[in-house]
Amino acid sequence: MTDLHTVEIAAVLRQLTARLIASDDLDEAMEDLVETAADLVDGASWCAVTLVRAGGPSTAAASSGLPADLLDSQYDSGTGPSMEAIRSRDLILSDDLAVDTRWPRWRERALAAGVRGVITVPVDIDEQVIGALTVYSAAAGSFTTDVGLTAMLVAEHAGLLLSAVLDRGRRAGLHAQLEEALADGETVNRAVGIMMVQRACSADSALEVLRSTAGRLQLPLTTVAQRLVETVERRATV
Repeated sequence: MTDLHTVEIAAVLRQLTARLIASDDLDEAMEDLVETAADLVDGASWCAVTLVRAGGPSTAAASSGLPADLLDSQYDSGTGPSMEAIRSRDLILSDDLAVDTRWPRWRERALAAGVRGVITVPVDIDEQVIGALTVYSAAAGSFTTDVGLTAMLVAEHAGLLLSAVLDRGRRAGLHAQLEEALADGETVNRAVGIMMVQRACSADSALEVLRSTAGRLQLPLTTVAQRLVETVERRATV
């Protein structure tokens, strides 16, 4: 797909949209992005997505067959095309690593791994997550002007789609936490009711007994409440 035109570029973006729009999982969406971007050039090619979060840079997704050392060595040294694109927020291109003098140590690793060309573009997902999309080619001269333009469009488009995926994932996580909290609250309320009946005490006193017990046992209040409820339910069935 080296000679790309408007219709083909639009097809690439449509394919990317179809893959990412329905996903709620960021890791799965990254894998889809890698598969789409690796097809931008003909012949042997690979793709990887680097993300920078609170813990520093890491590989979010990568094509099979791409040596992990090509990515990890960049994170360790802070040098290489992906890290440079993240810092500069600009496209970084090396059409032939054999004659490129940048990133000498990384370049040696890349050439030894069979990589001759690399293009990387920044990806902005949200204020907390930024990164870079990098395409590697086994042949020199693979990155035409159209490929560079398409890579930039794919990265920008992917950033918007991945932001939506991340937002949906966060909302789903919050919803699950809310449901769990409500379920925990119901269990504690049931345990309080049991203690009120057993001890003929107020709700505040029953809750204090449960908290005191949880403290002595060094267990969460919900765990103590759940065990009390289960014990009473077992006795009721005997």
